[in-house]
Amino acid sequence: MTRQIMLDTETTGLDPSLGHRIIEIGCVEMLGRRLTGQRFHRYINPERDIDAGAMQVHGITNERVAGEPVFGAIAAELVDFIRGAELVIHNAAFDVGFLNHEFALLGLDPVAGICDSVIDTLRMAREMRPGRKNNLDALCRDFGVDNSGRQLHGALLDAELLSEVYLAMTRGQESLIMDLEPAAVAGSHATVGDRPALLVLRASAEELAEHERVLGEIAQESRGKCLWQTQAAG
Repeated sequence: MTRQIMLDTETTGLDPSLGHRIIEIGCVEMLGRRLTGQRFHRYINPERDIDAGAMQVHGITNERVAGEPVFGAIAAELVDFIRGAELVIHNAAFDVGFLNHEFALLGLDPVAGICDSVIDTLRMAREMRPGRKNNLDALCRDFGVDNSGRQLHGALLDAELLSEVYLAMTRGQESLIMDLEPAAVAGSHATVGDRPALLVLRASAEELAEHERVLGEIAQESRGKCLWQTQAAG
């Protein structure tokens, strides 16, 4: 079964090349399309100030993270949690860019060297719903996921919401498999001896006569090319 990690981050700003850092990371584990209850969630001291614009998005203040560990202190635990998994991220380029920046500062492998692959649900949504809003709030609304508790962005909450959205977006294949499974199981236990005797209902004389009448009308309309009569004559 595929091990997937829904992952989200909150940051001090928009661009790691300008020195912005991760201040929160949230991950939830899914195995075989089922949440396992395993999570990874940490607040991180970015060792720099948080931009005012970013603070308005996630509500995390400098004071909130001042006493938290730096990224280097939680990096090994994070890498162990995501290693070998398939990451599922909304707008993956953003989060992966920040993770690769943090890993590079510590001399660690990039995400591509740690994880099996990355699925970008934003790209998926744009392909499925061209021309529509595809942010997480819009997807929650359109796929019936309750996000009433999401007043601000939060890494763990967003990762949990993403898990529900991802399942809803990819439910077609799952439904098809579930529909086929009962028939396959039933067939695997059936034997010839278990089958009831077939009940044969034979047509009455009146029904046979009516059948012939209808065939005659068809033959007339088709100018003698009624397939059933041709086969019977042969």
